[in-house]
Amino acid sequence: MPIAVDIDVMLARRKMSVGELADRVGITPANLAVLKNGRAKAVRFATLAALCEVLQCQPGDLLRWEAEDVAGG
Repeated sequence: MPIAVDIDVMLARRKMSVGELADRVGITPANLAVLKNGRAKAVRFATLAALCEVLQCQPGDLLRWEAEDVAGG
């Protein structure tokens, strides 16, 4: 997927656990893991805003676009 999720980076910078972040944002640890591991198909703006508020960051600190490799042409 061309959108990479860098929640791990912000968690490390803030010295915060996944469980603590999930609790403070108001989502389940399982749903946060899906997002964190890049398996989510979408993220609600309300969830993104809550993540940014708790982590004191901008959306671009959590999400970035990566070009996909185009094979065969």
